[in-house]
Amino acid sequence: MSHWAQDAVFYHVYPLGALGAPARNDFSSAPQARLEELHAWLEPLQALGVTAFYFGPAFESTAHGYDTADYYRVDRRLGDDAALARWSKALHGRGMRLVLDAVFNHVGRDFWAFRDVQRNGAHSPYAGWFHLDFGRRSPCGDPFYYEGWNGHYDLVKLNTSHPGVKEHLFGAVRHWIEAYEIDGLRLDAADVLDKGFQQELATFCRTLRPDFWLLGEVIHGDYKGWAGPHMLDSVTNYELYKGLYSSHNDRNYFELAHSLNRQFGSGGLYRDLSLYTFLDNHDVERIASRLKRSSHLYPLHALLFTVPGVPSLYYGSEWGMLGKKAHNSDAPLRPAFHPQAGPRQGTEPDLAAAVSRFARLRRAHPALREGGYRQLHVSAEQFAFLRSCQDEQLVVAVNASDEPVEIRLPIEEHGASQLVDVLNDGERFSVMGGEAVVTLYPSWARVLKLA
Repeated sequence: MSHWAQDAVFYHVYPLGALGAPARNDFSSAPQARLEELHAWLEPLQALGVTAFYFGPAFESTAHGYDTADYYRVDRRLGDDAALARWSKALHGRGMRLVLDAVFNHVGRDFWAFRDVQRNGAHSPYAGWFHLDFGRRSPCGDPFYYEGWNGHYDLVKLNTSHPGVKEHLFGAVRHWIEAYEIDGLRLDAADVLDKGFQQELATFCRTLRPDFWLLGEVIHGDYKGWAGPHMLDSVTNYELYKGLYSSHNDRNYFELAHSLNRQFGSGGLYRDLSLYTFLDNHDVERIASRLKRSSHLYPLHALLFTVPGVPSLYYGSEWGMLGKKAHNSDAPLRPAFHPQAGPRQGTEPDLAAAVSRFARLRRAHPALREGGYRQLHVSAEQFAFLRSCQDEQLVVAVNASDEPVEIRLPIEEHGASQLVDVLNDGERFSVMGGEAVVTLYPSWARVLKLA
């Protein structure tokens, strides 16, 4: 039996940006009602084909959410515990899932235990919660040095091997499951988070909920180092992300084909994993800004929903929303957003409808969710592959050219007499001599069922 996440279509929401929260927390204001806006999101996003939310960070923090101050309190700029619980109940009532951001590698300087160390130094009962050196000063002027994340000293690295830290963080997870009925976690900075801690966390979570899903943020490395039995369920597929956009910008589907063969082809490294597939997120430029040609948004999203993996949409990008990093700021990647208001001027008004078609297709065809992968055709701007499972076989073919193109697909070993396009009104192509000649629309896709 497959895990629920294998069938999911995720929608990634960065709430502090999407809900227009202030850039910094004053730690004194009453909770704001911004989470209530999310109830109006559910109907349009369910119509889009979304079945799960990756949401966060959501807990009390100093600024951007990854500088946690309190794991047991919803960020007052968003709302309170009751508001998050109400929204979770509403989306679960629609059969949708909720995965929260778990920022366990580091905390902010306003984290209560770090504040105690600032006050009491080496005598603090929480000194062991961090990696401290009382023989030198920190870059922030503290009378001790501490490890920060990636050179950022507003992010204080936790000692996740400390029993007190584990008890505190595991207690937070238990609270989130009990209070908000969450279905999973995305582990921030999993590529630098202690793997022993991750394994213990995985065991703890699955003791509470056997179907709990754990996703790790991993930028580089062998993904099997994090995902697999007794470990995380999935990791962010940054290798495929890079191939997806650059193969279009460079008019070079060979790059994408190489990545897919390496990962999921015969003998592929990750054939047994459902990796998390995305085109953009809160840390990288919006895909509409990354692409050289907006027409490529269509074959690119077709690929997102048909290649092996768990597809995820970053909020607003289903409209072709633009966003590039500013100098020393990710704020342009994380703007306020109202999906019920419709597309903004200058975006791609037809893209959301196309995304909805791709999502419906994925939901209707098990081969797209759980099938194997085999390359059938690759050229500079055309690409085709087979997804097959016990019940069906589908050929996915995309064209990045502005012109219609004819390609030949080898079908001989599959015993089919025709190909039926389940994406484009059932158009049919005959198989003759073990081969099908298929015409591809400009900047579009075909999904062909072998019959």
